[in-house]
Amino acid sequence: MKILLAPSETKTKGGTDNFILESLLFNELTPTRKLLLYKYMNILQKNSFEELSKMFGLKKESDIDYYNRDIAHEPTMKAIERYMGVAFDYLDYRSLNANSQAYIDSNVILCSNLFGFLRADDMIPEYRLKQGTSVGDLKPEKLYKEKSYLMEKYLANEDILDLRAGFYDKFYKPTKPYTTLKFIKDGKVVSHWAKAYRGIVLREIANANINSLKEFMKLSIENLSIEEIQTKKNRTEIIYNII
Repeated sequence: MKILLAPSETKTKGGTDNFILESLLFNELTPTRKLLLYKYMNILQKNSFEELSKMFGLKKESDIDYYNRDIAHEPTMKAIERYMGVAFDYLDYRSLNANSQAYIDSNVILCSNLFGFLRADDMIPEYRLKQGTSVGDLKPEKLYKEKSYLMEKYLANEDILDLRAGFYDKFYKPTKPYTTLKFIKDGKVVSHWAKAYRGIVLREIANANINSLKEFMKLSIENLSIEEIQTKKNRTEIIYNII
């Protein structure tokens, strides 16, 4: 089973190893990544406050200045550790034991707005790109969507659990059967807390070493009960009630 996870705009600082673009998932994406990275660096070099503010999704000059640097020569860390945010806080990757971390590394695929499809353990630098924003005249989601056949091939023999936000369908939307999650409380769909529970669910999956959707359906998760399961075309949605 492979699990699709959205990234976050905020990133953890620091890192160790040098950045090797060709080491990322799908070497076939290297030309696309180079194109985007070249355009990204070109915009940084122009140092236009308005253009950088739009691309970063930031307004404070000090924040913009912080991200205006040569990311190709910045230190790297695992993508799953680089990204910060509610889901990643509740996953708390660094507190997992070695076996659970290895599970995440092997089975989670992230979708970076800049680098596209990534393994959880792909080593990436700190960067900033607002979700849905173009890099100059390039639309990352369009470029990666054109290469989404790589994901289709990669996941051909895998069960798919999609924990991403809906926006990332623009990068890749499975054509084979896949499963998503929805969380409700007091009869209402939750949004902010959905991110938290995605992290919680992923943590429980890793700790239990779940290898199929059939196994996942049997997994007991504290404070969650399955309310309903809906299937439409190739998408199955498990609706959890937050107790």
